[in-house]
Amino acid sequence: MNRRDAISRVALIMGGAVIGADFFISGCKTTSKKVNDLFTEDHVAFLNEVADTILPTTSSPGAKAANVGHFMTVMVKDCYEPKNQQTFVDGMKKLDDASQKKYSSKFMDLDPQQRTDLLVALDKEQKDFTKQRNKEIDVEKLQHKDNPKYKMTYRPNHYFRMMKELTLLGYFTSEIGATKALRYVAVPGRYDGCVPYKKGDKAWAT
Repeated sequence: MNRRDAISRVALIMGGAVIGADFFISGCKTTSKKVNDLFTEDHVAFLNEVADTILPTTSSPGAKAANVGHFMTVMVKDCYEPKNQQTFVDGMKKLDDASQKKYSSKFMDLDPQQRTDLLVALDKEQKDFTKQRNKEIDVEKLQHKDNPKYKMTYRPNHYFRMMKELTLLGYFTSEIGATKALRYVAVPGRYDGCVPYKKGDKAWAT
């Protein structure tokens, strides 16, 4: 008897689903090492591909070259509140689900153009989601502006917005992003209030 069959029989005996059954089943399928309490090496690889789709290699190396996926896992684990951590972790599955719905394939199995098209659609979704979320927050603030003790309703961020923000932050603060995609001076000189700009010039990292 395999583990899936065993869980199904236990669920039948108990008269319902077994809590954590998905984890028990998926636990048989992966040998990916943990990076921290929330993420595995497979997650890092997945996030690197997402980031590299957002910032691909052009005249400068892309986000995967800067290992932005690992940066994301560290930031989420060390800097995010538990609710936002859960949103981000759940978001990886939601992204894969969106890929399955659109292309009947996992994100990692898509070609570059399919990945780009999928993330463009998700970016539009997150912009609409965030716009509506901000409207609701503004209305609630106005309704309770005279009550300093009022606790705002928790509204989760959109997972793809979180991924995109961390991609940009991770890349442009990395050595590759700062020195290859931006103009970098290790020891900046005097202050210049007006610097000539030519169309196509890189922004400054320092």
